[in-house]
Amino acid sequence: MSQQVRGVVALDLGTPVTVETIVVPDPGPGEAVVRVQACGVCQTDVHFRDGGIPGTFPILLGHEAAGVVESVGEGVTDVAPGDFVILNWRAVCGVCRPCRDSEPEFCTSPRTASTPMTLTDGTPLGTAMGIGAFAEKTLVHAGQCTKVDPRISPQVAGLIGCGVMTGFGAAVTTGGVRPGQSVAVIGCGGVGDAAVAGARTAGATTVIGIDTDPRKLEWAKGFGADHTIDARDTDVVERVRELTGGAGADVVIDAVGLPQTWQQAFYARRPSGTLVLVGVPRPGATVPELPLIDFFRRDGAIRSSRYGECVPSRDFPKLVELQLTGRLPLQDMVTEEIGIDDVETAFARMRDGEVIRSVVLL
Repeated sequence: MSQQVRGVVALDLGTPVTVETIVVPDPGPGEAVVRVQACGVCQTDVHFRDGGIPGTFPILLGHEAAGVVESVGEGVTDVAPGDFVILNWRAVCGVCRPCRDSEPEFCTSPRTASTPMTLTDGTPLGTAMGIGAFAEKTLVHAGQCTKVDPRISPQVAGLIGCGVMTGFGAAVTTGGVRPGQSVAVIGCGGVGDAAVAGARTAGATTVIGIDTDPRKLEWAKGFGADHTIDARDTDVVERVRELTGGAGADVVIDAVGLPQTWQQAFYARRPSGTLVLVGVPRPGATVPELPLIDFFRRDGAIRSSRYGECVPSRDFPKLVELQLTGRLPLQDMVTEEIGIDDVETAFARMRDGEVIRSVVLL
């Protein structure tokens, strides 16, 4: 039978979130109900609240989560009640062109639950990234549940479900960072720090963190940055070149997504290097005008990275193992632990750069 739980909802575009009573139905075929233990506060949730990412209001927010499977619907075999799981927003469909071509990381039709959760008056809820995990329990497609080693804390495990995977994958998978290479990361928030840590884990010998906030530059050092650049008073391109013997970085990751940071990344990479855009651009943002000859002269690659080219069943267990063996200090990303009533305040703290991640405990 359906259950009533508390959840954080954006009732309308741009309005402060509120805690509402959510009706969670029994799982249908291919679905699972998960008891959420922890959920990170991510900028993507703000994008949903404010319309930067299209969604249907009211929206149950939260997507960077871990918890325990409570019940499953007909036909579910990959997870079972009692399993500790990280939730993901790329439950691959298996039938689209990328999936058929053995490229599930580019799946164009990821699966979500077909049965809606509702408010108590029956109003259907949209869900952030098809998850909706700022709630005591949530209903998802079973493919959105990735079973992992339960020794990892829920606070840390949840971050793997979005921000960590996105930044780490931008460096290691999309950027293809190799031992001995140089890497520059523009924007040292949660995703940028995960990219810094990923580059270090992959064996980069020169890792450069770039930001306009001194606190974030200090955070980047903690995740493996050898050098930092304060973009407020330094020519980023020239300084990256100085730190890389004049050539530019082998891989430059733009974890901000502004036209000016993309342009910095373009010119800060060496001529045959790789630019990775992982920061989400605002609607209407455009690539700055650049001389076409500059594109022609730089053979390398210009790539975007959505979710770090994630395949959850492949990547989440690896990241958990790296954390448990001390090779990836993800626990340092948890700046504070908060309650479900504190999400709007956490949004403000994130906007002001006061935290790497606030994590809601449920």
